[in-house]
Amino acid sequence: MKDIRQKLVEMLKEGHCTPRISSIAKRLKVPATTIHYNIKRLEKEGAIKSYKSVFNYREIGQGHCTYVLVNLVEGKYGDPEEVAKEIAKNSNVESVDIVTGDYELILKLRSRDIDDYYSFVKFAIKKYGFAKAISLTSLKQIKTEFVTL
Repeated sequence: MKDIRQKLVEMLKEGHCTPRISSIAKRLKVPATTIHYNIKRLEKEGAIKSYKSVFNYREIGQGHCTYVLVNLVEGKYGDPEEVAKEIAKNSNVESVDIVTGDYELILKLRSRDIDDYYSFVKFAIKKYGFAKAISLTSLKQIKTEFVTL
């Protein structure tokens, strides 16, 4: 079969998921069986981790988006992966990255509103050992999960 994985990766970034195999096949002008085969191959190789919906977060009650630059307390600084894995378990956390520069972590949080966000910050300072947290509130998101809104 023809290897079209790279084209599929780009289309999946745009929001095409396996339930839309026929749509992808029409757009790429290849048989649906070729699309299916290549998607299964990408899954097996670990290139595709999961499928998910891209939401209108306001409509699902998580319209407040904040990026948080985090410095960890001295006791947690030596193992940022352990802290990041714990933070990732929190349902408000959309993503957590270990980074270089002046901060150890960058979090992307989804919350109902500023009060919900403030509750998370108070909780996180105690639980995860934040020494400093700088918040950047998103005013309007134009693109997410490779999908232009």
